Amino acid sequence: MTYGEFWLRYLRAHAKPATRALHYCGSTLALGSIALAILAHNYGWLVFAPVAGYSFAWGAHFFVEHNRPETFGHPFWSLISDFRMFFLFISGRLQPHFRTCGL
Repeated sequence: MTYGEFWLRYLRAHAKPATRALHYCGSTLALGSIALAILAHNYGWLVFAPVAGYSFAWGAHFFVEHNRPETFGHPFWSLISDFRMFFLFISGRLQPHFRTCGL
């Protein structure tokens, strides 16, 4: 499987807006905890980054989307795709990607 194929599969696994919204919350909290750790010189906050990111994302898959998180099969590509989806959403450029995979 190529990353391009994975990206389309990743988008299909995030079809519901509520799933994506929970991912965005987790990503925001994860990035915020990283920024706080750096700015406060308190690197204990780094522990919170994966906890926040994954708890929101996995909760979305289990309780909203009712599917298996892509992290389990492709952890690195999943992490890249999560932030790719997040930044495409923030920039208003995500919808064309969903149209490409038929959503």
